[in-house]
Amino acid sequence: MAVTASGFIGKSAISVRVDFSSLPSKFSYLKRPFSASKPLVVQSVALSPPARTVESPPVGYRKNVGICLVSPCRKIFTASKIHVPDTWQMPQGGADEGEDLRNAAFRELREETGVTSAEFIAEIPNWLTYDFPRDVKDKLNRKWRTSYKGQAQKWFLFKFTGKEEEINLLGDGTAKPEFKVWSWMLPEQVIEHAVYFKRPVYEHVIKQFVPYFVDEEKKDSHELVQGLNVHKAGQK
Repeated sequence: MAVTASGFIGKSAISVRVDFSSLPSKFSYLKRPFSASKPLVVQSVALSPPARTVESPPVGYRKNVGICLVSPCRKIFTASKIHVPDTWQMPQGGADEGEDLRNAAFRELREETGVTSAEFIAEIPNWLTYDFPRDVKDKLNRKWRTSYKGQAQKWFLFKFTGKEEEINLLGDGTAKPEFKVWSWMLPEQVIEHAVYFKRPVYEHVIKQFVPYFVDEEKKDSHELVQGLNVHKAGQK
């Protein structure tokens, strides 16, 4: 794993990139050819429950938007949080009451990454929910002065159309910085490095958006979808 400065560190910008391209994926089954006659048996990976999908945010869940930002080379932007070591995630954040959700996604992307050069590609129609673990729930509810059980998220896919120098983890200066380093990751690496309670949502998001992640290597895209299906089948 290499750490490079794709921008610079200073009072006005933070852009430290981590390169995961040389690391093997623990979820190697996502890249194996799929055969219906010889189904894959996953033994080394703890299976997560499927993501819960709903038509509208349930009572007790914070309304939230998630942003899957894909690069021209079909990798996904992820970043590591400042106060939670080794925790990687895609940008996300709360939506204000009455705020257009796509606009909220653009706003959160700008606030957390400084990125303004992004083109809307697609969205997942349903909401995805996840519950907070007890310690996380207690900490966040104290911070927000709320009593949320978890988050209900609407996910959006954007294509990054700018230059990497635009990425600034100080954001646009309107919100407190959340991230310390960032990386472009393959879809399976995003799932692998996600915190465990968000992983079912990430698996669902990537499965929905996977046609956009692979252009020339369509076979790999198909194998990724099949691998995720096998992952789910193993839970039944």
